[in-house]
Amino acid sequence: MEKLKKLTKDLPDEQAALRFYGRLSEQHPAIAKRLEKNHGLFSDLLTIAAFSPLLSTTILQNPNYISWLRRARNFAAIRDKEGLRESLARFALTNSTLETGVLLARFRRRELIRVYLKDIRGLGSIAEITEEISILADVILEYALDVSRQELENRFGIPLAIDEKGKQIHAGFCVCALGKLGSKELNYSSDIDLLFLYSHEGETSGHGSRGTTTNREYFIKLAEHVTKLVGTQTGEGAAYRVDMRLRPHGRVGRLAISVNEAVRYFKEEAQMWERQVLIRSRASAGELSLYDDFFAQVEPHVFSAELTAREALQNVRLSKEKINAEEDVSKGFDTKLGRGGIREIEFIAQALQLAYGGTDKWLRSSHTLISLARLADRGLITDSELTNLFEAYAFLRRLEHRLQMEHGLQTHRVPDAPEKRLLISHRMGIHFVADFDDQLAKNTDNVSDVFTRIFGDRETLEDPLSVRSKSLDARKPEDRELGRIFTSLEKSDTAELQALGDFDGLKIISREAPPLARLIAANPNLVETLPHPGEEYVEADLQTGFFEPVMAKPTFAARLAEMRKIKSRVISRIAAHDAYREIDLETSRGAQTRLAETAIETAAAVAKDELKRSYGHAFAAFPLAALGLGKLGGGGMDLGSDLDLVMIFDDEPPCPVPSVTRAEFYAKAVEYFVTALSSMTRDGSLYRVDLRLRPDGKNGTTASGLGAFLSYLKERAAVWEWLAYVKLRGVTGEHGLAEKAEHAARGTIHAAAEKFDRDKLRTESHEMRLRLQAKRSGTRKGNEVNIKYGEGGLQDVYFAIRYLQLRDNIPDDDQNRSTLNSLSKLRDRGSLSTADYLSLKHGYTFLRLLDHNLRLNSGRSNRVVADDPESVRVVAERMGFESPADLLAELTSHRLNIRDAFDSVFESRV
Repeated sequence: MEKLKKLTKDLPDEQAALRFYGRLSEQHPAIAKRLEKNHGLFSDLLTIAAFSPLLSTTILQNPNYISWLRRARNFAAIRDKEGLRESLARFALTNSTLETGVLLARFRRRELIRVYLKDIRGLGSIAEITEEISILADVILEYALDVSRQELENRFGIPLAIDEKGKQIHAGFCVCALGKLGSKELNYSSDIDLLFLYSHEGETSGHGSRGTTTNREYFIKLAEHVTKLVGTQTGEGAAYRVDMRLRPHGRVGRLAISVNEAVRYFKEEAQMWERQVLIRSRASAGELSLYDDFFAQVEPHVFSAELTAREALQNVRLSKEKINAEEDVSKGFDTKLGRGGIREIEFIAQALQLAYGGTDKWLRSSHTLISLARLADRGLITDSELTNLFEAYAFLRRLEHRLQMEHGLQTHRVPDAPEKRLLISHRMGIHFVADFDDQLAKNTDNVSDVFTRIFGDRETLEDPLSVRSKSLDARKPEDRELGRIFTSLEKSDTAELQALGDFDGLKIISREAPPLARLIAANPNLVETLPHPGEEYVEADLQTGFFEPVMAKPTFAARLAEMRKIKSRVISRIAAHDAYREIDLETSRGAQTRLAETAIETAAAVAKDELKRSYGHAFAAFPLAALGLGKLGGGGMDLGSDLDLVMIFDDEPPCPVPSVTRAEFYAKAVEYFVTALSSMTRDGSLYRVDLRLRPDGKNGTTASGLGAFLSYLKERAAVWEWLAYVKLRGVTGEHGLAEKAEHAARGTIHAAAEKFDRDKLRTESHEMRLRLQAKRSGTRKGNEVNIKYGEGGLQDVYFAIRYLQLRDNIPDDDQNRSTLNSLSKLRDRGSLSTADYLSLKHGYTFLRLLDHNLRLNSGRSNRVVADDPESVRVVAERMGFESPADLLAELTSHRLNIRDAFDSVFESRV
């Protein structure tokens, strides 16, 4: 059906949507027929099916929900408690034969269809969505309490007490919410953390079938009954998993406790982390004033004016370490507990609240986002940190929701399997796994930066390493790396420990290349493959050592795993020889470039096979080419370099699969290709793939026909795009397509530039460089120098060279695309004066070597921390300087000379 195809083609899981409609048509044909007349409702149901197999199954099992959704989908506003109470009351009337636990579970599941549709459609913010989920829990708890209270009163009568004036009164009961429910930030599959409080001791009236009992016994039974109705698993599941471990005395404490007992406990016995829990607490159901009475008495002990900021931060940090020690965070990234995850955002807010809330009551908010905004208002976090934390919180909570609503499980782990990771990327509205990984890394890095600024280096507190590692000199970074490796190896087998004992390069690697040491700690089996100091360097045979073993694997997932394992072995051998100072920079970069080229060639072959499997159609020709830009284009790949690519297909022959269009086929091809190269698996990542320099950038198709590509370069490309494409180089493609595309594209660029107004070319090139400088190096953390984007950095050299190449029509040599060779050509052709040539040549040579050593030693390129000499100590030594100060002085000199030459090239001295 044409309408069905149109509605499903852009969904993240088109096949799931089609399966849903197929089952609906088979099981409920009349409903399916009516749906065709309601385009909006039809689209919503297919969308739900593509995002949540759990909810699509729920709808198929309860087809009457479709007519309910037709009405409910029109309400975009948050349903308040009163509205949800009425909905639950109506639901109970129409389902009066159901047991209460089943009723509540079904009602919750039905309401989540409405809420998740709103979530998917972007009709509510994360704060609004989590608040509505929390209100739903409140209403269900309130209903369960009413039913339970009626049952207990039928048995024992009403709980009574004597007030201060000697008058008989009813004793009250309150369900208090803690954790995410307490702050109204509940997610779809959260446990609900509860605390049950009652007002007075005493006895019940005895007007029931069981006679009189103590209030204590009554309220414990009431708490048990509520917990059972809400949390007992039935054939329909449970409404919620109820967690009572945060009550006083934990698992051994009474299920319900009087307000006076609770106050005494939190004042006198509770540990700091238990008081921290009360930051996110509120009344959820019952007599709400009981909670107010309780919290008013304990609030000064939660937010203590006597607690120093240092003590507060230390206590919260230790709470985080305790959680890390108890949870398994080793298998894949955990959105909640992982580095830079949701828990760290929450603890940032709570730590600063505890540190400063004792004297500033305005900071005492339970909601994480409100707390962060108030902390920023008080200057305790910066505006940029607030923005980063807000963005990370929204991204991670949306990701958490997508993970949990697939099958309704309480999961926080991002899948490693390529197909599943691609699907979660699509459900996040991100086309490529590489872009998803980028956003995940960016957001978690931003959170981690703030966490580290507030709490200090993650290694400074009780480090959960072994006693063996603690015995090392913790003041030396290389010893910390050794500690990590020892700890990792102590968890592995005897053979690996034996290999470690025989390996004499570990101390050098830990000092000269800590990122490599961390790689060894994560992959202890690498020890057996690493070279020893003094061992001759032999470049790997990548055809027999990379391409062939990968293609011999039978499945897509196995091939991706093999690619990552082999790349780790090859790159670690190169880095080890580099750490031993046994190979020069050209050898290292040349080997890494050839490794990247082989990986790209292999990924193309893997993608070709997957396309055959996916379409069920064999084909021989696969005219797809990868063209490299940046470091790949110039043949200078280095540690941690991205792959900047443009994907081109031959638009003359017919599509390899006749049943689909070229655009659809090659979009799918690039998807498989990029996934093969960039997706994160259990074996790590391969490369970050950047396709943003393709025609029309993010708005453009991921693969362009050659004719369309050349037309774009000639007619629509901006000057900055010409500058990028100067270094275009064909990397892989069948039957010479890559080389053909490269030569045609470079010819087109130079021809177009030759006809372009020279003053405009100069002005636009110069302005683009300065905009890039302001954008990428404008924010500095401390006294940092950005050696790539900052003034006098590598980008000054690149822009000067490429501008002159375009201005004077001096293309790169086919056999040597290096920056130094380009500089020589420009000098020989008279485009560069000898003085400017020497400044750019010597400056570039210095910066390139500095960049490489920063990558090797810290895993970080671009930035040098000028006021932290220790961070460049080893780098300075490797580059032959007697001290970090001497290196920094040389850096300043070269940057000044480069900027002078850059200004000379663009005739803009100031």
